[in-house]
Amino acid sequence: MVRLITHNLLACHVKNCTVNNFPLEFKNVQLEIREAEFNPDFIRGFLPKLEWKALVDTARQLGDTSLPTEQPEMIDDEFLQNLHHVLLEIHVEEGSMICNNCKHEYPISSGIPNMLLAEHEIA
Repeated sequence: MVRLITHNLLACHVKNCTVNNFPLEFKNVQLEIREAEFNPDFIRGFLPKLEWKALVDTARQLGDTSLPTEQPEMIDDEFLQNLHHVLLEIHVEEGSMICNNCKHEYPISSGIPNMLLAEHEIA
């Protein structure tokens, strides 16, 4: 499933595509919101692993403006709930992810991204 928690870890891996290859940009997506059990300890623990600007920009691209531009120093329940929603409840069901550098397109079908490359694209 393509959720923003996963998307925040993905970069283009086409041979010689090593700059401006993160984050992948969503294109022509169909979203589905699915409730997930809230676990504040998990969200708090995952926070240091996030590329914050990429997450906020992507969430806004998908229509969610609940996260602040800068990661707050004081973490409250409302912030954790909003972050939980963005990371775990927004599902990209269809569409594609495109590299800003080489323009390679990774299709998404039934919530599953196809990250496979053709032989000539592999490093």
